[in-house]
Amino acid sequence: MDIATSEAPVGRMGDNVPLPDSRPRPRPLLLRWGKHLRGTCDRLIATSSLVPNTPVLDMRAFPWTAALRADWEAIRDEAIAAIGTQPGAPSLAAISPDHRAIAPLGKWRSLFLCGYGYRVDENLARCPHTSRLIEQVPGLNSAMFSILAPGTHIPTHRGVTKGLITCHLGLVVPRDGDVRMRIGSRTVRWAEGETLVFDDTYDHEVWNDSAHTRIVLLIQFRRPLRNPGRWIADTLLGVLRRSAFVQEARANLRRWHRGEIAADA
Repeated sequence: MDIATSEAPVGRMGDNVPLPDSRPRPRPLLLRWGKHLRGTCDRLIATSSLVPNTPVLDMRAFPWTAALRADWEAIRDEAIAAIGTQPGAPSLAAISPDHRAIAPLGKWRSLFLCGYGYRVDENLARCPHTSRLIEQVPGLNSAMFSILAPGTHIPTHRGVTKGLITCHLGLVVPRDGDVRMRIGSRTVRWAEGETLVFDDTYDHEVWNDSAHTRIVLLIQFRRPLRNPGRWIADTLLGVLRRSAFVQEARANLRRWHRGEIAADA
């Protein structure tokens, strides 16, 4: 099963619809000064963690993942329907300014359901079963369908804070090549209907060395913590939620839904 994500336009557009501004922008102040403090904050969060700080975590530590695995086919069907109809799924580089350096144009697309606590009601309404399931995730921060085109490599990158953990549910995983992710020194591969839980503050990179599209449901949720790590993580996430980093992405997503960003951006 394959979904076209780079060749066929999937959004509303016309000949005069502008591409997003690709000029380099200063990184948000939080992310710029945060590089100097992030190591300290992450270490304090790690010492307060109620789950291991390993690159890959045991999914059994997060019982809610069982509901995703049980209903993965229903989630997959909603994802395929939503991605395949207008306005479809935008390029991540067109929505999130901080991803423009690593997200190949039109090769890594995301259909957002929620981000940093902000709901995307248009997409939630298109995926009602998925919406009900993600509402059961404790500490939900963000959720989206992550769509990787054939032949795509996402270079090494890392998440913003150890206060978040990432879960992938495999929905469409090509079998005609090697579709994999390196997290730290480990290499993992997705399987349809299976969950992968990991700490994205470890350097990681992704390959889709196949002729077909990979789709996963990507969920970010708050790491279970005791204090003082919980206070630090909550403070950082609160600042991030209000930052230009998140607010610009929200504005770009609204522009996408109004057809003001080109579908192939």
